[in-house]
Amino acid sequence: MELVNILEDEHLSMLNHSAAHLMAQAVKHLYPQAKFWVGPVIADGFYYDMDLGDVNLTDEDLVKIEKEMKKLAKDGKRIVRREVSKEEAREMFQDDPYKEDLIEGLEDGSITVYSQGDFTDLCRGPHVESVKQLKNVKLLKHSGAYWKGDKNNKVLQRVYGIAFDTKEDLDGYLEALEEAKKRDHKKLGREMNLFTISEYAPGMPIFLPDGMILRNLLEDFWYDVHAKANYKFIKTPIIMSRELWERSGHWDHYQNNMYTTKVDDRDFAIKPMNCPGALLVYNNDLHSYKDLPLRVGELGQVHRHEASGALNGLFRVRTFTQDDAHIFVTPDQIESEVKGVLTLIDKIYSVFGLPYTIELSTRPEKDYIGTEEIWDRSEKALADACHAAGKDYVVNPGDGAFYGPKLDIHIKDSLGRDWQCGTIQLDMNLPERFNCTYVDQDGSKKTPLMLHRVVYGSIERFIGILIEHFAGHFPLWLAPRQFVVIPVHQEKHYEYAKKVADQLEALGMRVTLDDRNEKLGYRVREAQINKIPYQIVVGDRDIENNTVTIRKSGSKDAQTLDLNVALDKFKQEVEDKCLFVMD
Repeated sequence: MELVNILEDEHLSMLNHSAAHLMAQAVKHLYPQAKFWVGPVIADGFYYDMDLGDVNLTDEDLVKIEKEMKKLAKDGKRIVRREVSKEEAREMFQDDPYKEDLIEGLEDGSITVYSQGDFTDLCRGPHVESVKQLKNVKLLKHSGAYWKGDKNNKVLQRVYGIAFDTKEDLDGYLEALEEAKKRDHKKLGREMNLFTISEYAPGMPIFLPDGMILRNLLEDFWYDVHAKANYKFIKTPIIMSRELWERSGHWDHYQNNMYTTKVDDRDFAIKPMNCPGALLVYNNDLHSYKDLPLRVGELGQVHRHEASGALNGLFRVRTFTQDDAHIFVTPDQIESEVKGVLTLIDKIYSVFGLPYTIELSTRPEKDYIGTEEIWDRSEKALADACHAAGKDYVVNPGDGAFYGPKLDIHIKDSLGRDWQCGTIQLDMNLPERFNCTYVDQDGSKKTPLMLHRVVYGSIERFIGILIEHFAGHFPLWLAPRQFVVIPVHQEKHYEYAKKVADQLEALGMRVTLDDRNEKLGYRVREAQINKIPYQIVVGDRDIENNTVTIRKSGSKDAQTLDLNVALDKFKQEVEDKCLFVMD
């Protein structure tokens, strides 16, 4: 049960693009006044933007459109491709101003149209051979969308859908989609009291007490792993002067995404990135080649402006904390340091059960700094580091940053969704801009190279991913509320329940003793809803035998263990950061 990425599969992309045309044909049958903008393939299917005049679609209308699509698919018309001139295209779509706008942006001689029965659409293709292949389609939702994404333009109606080759694949995807809705981090974050977002601070999450426990555990783990890998830790200012951002290049290239203010008649900006601060730290001392590599880590809070319509829980915010580190190296240290970062990434992601893939982005065709020789050497160093770490990678040609090549780390969650979190970027630009130097073995001054790298990426976003990955059922070490001890009868079993809770607390566990005057079933169900990893119920037999009856989060089964045996297992489970709760 996984959510596939349609864009990663050439055949599914073609199938879904063809389904978008079939949907447009069905809409045209039901709403002859319809005019169409674009209908692209996206990671989770397809959509089509359309102008239906005075008609506003409802969920019931989607059912009608889908029914018409299935009728057309059963009819089985072939999909035929034709090349037309710009003049012919204008004539064919003279009654559709949206298509006319598209045609004006096309070059003569490169225009193709696809026809199926009574419907023809402007399109580059490719498409499947026949609409008969489009039987397994589901329309998912509808929304409004500005024409061309411009808020000054008319709002069109956007309909989303998905298509697969077989009914089994479609049903599996829809099942996974329902599971994803249940796992929505915004929903679970609210139910589990982890975070909230106020209208007074849009896009700026507020972490609640349980959410702070989770966050602090992640940060403590990060510090522990990095300290053992010989990183030094810093903290740089959140607000710094315009001159710094001009020197780094952010003022010219990123100003629209920065929050600015004036202090003592000088322009200042809240930092959107941590890199310039790390460079100031480097320049605070003189360095020789013996000091390198220098690994400087910072959990730095940054602010970046995002459009209000793009904000999405913890996934798209206006302030977040990057688990940044900047590693200053000599050219011959690149490979070994990248290998070290990959080893560290492997250690961290494996704790959460997150498999990952690596993408190597190489030199852009133009607008890059440095010589081709340096780029070739740098790309080879990143590739060799992957091999040395035993990691495969795919090449993403020409997608490197202007200042150097990079490795992007893509994790997969329990529903098969892809998230780009970690990255390792080689920078040949900023150290030179900031006049960073070190004294080499021959006594000459040289400029170090710098590796930018993150593992979590954004701590806020990573928490959102973990909420959905675990569906709120966190491993014991990470759960904000680890245990609830429930006496069957409040008075009769309270003392023993208190003893169990005290012994758990003595081990450093987070425990709640639920002795409320409520029915046992109610208290157990509430603990299950709150996704507390272990619910420990104690009654007469437990008191007699010094045992505890344990139920896992998400399970209906219970297990009885000797109290001391259970305590030892719980302790080991936390120390080992086990992924799954105790059997």
